[in-house]
Amino acid sequence: MERADGTLLAFDFGMRRIGVAVGNTVTRSATPLTTIDAPDGAQRFAAIGALVDEWRPDRFVVGLPVHADGRAHAMTQRARAFGAALAQRFARPVAFADERHTSEAATRVTAGAGRAGRARRDELAAAIILQAWLDETHDA
Repeated sequence: MERADGTLLAFDFGMRRIGVAVGNTVTRSATPLTTIDAPDGAQRFAAIGALVDEWRPDRFVVGLPVHADGRAHAMTQRARAFGAALAQRFARPVAFADERHTSEAATRVTAGAGRAGRARRDELAAAIILQAWLDETHDA
């Protein structure tokens, strides 16, 4: 069960990059943390493992990509598989959050920032996903 002061790590899953944000159930706020840019699963999970060791999250939140009308597509299943792998490797519960339009919102915020903006976009998208999840009704 999640503690009242639980820390959360959220992920904007992508095949090349994974945006990561951190949040807290007391402050009910999310903050962009980093972008994992690793080509293979072993490197990705090593980087995630380091974040888990540092932040000691009680739960993960994974953005669930779907079409604008809510239908699943190929990335939906990949994000679910990523969430299942997180749960298995790190023995923490995983929640999924609708991520429709989060990447577009993050792109608008980082527009004009060049390469740095593209790298920051993924972690900002993760923060938007986590903030939306916190704002819904997810009480500790």
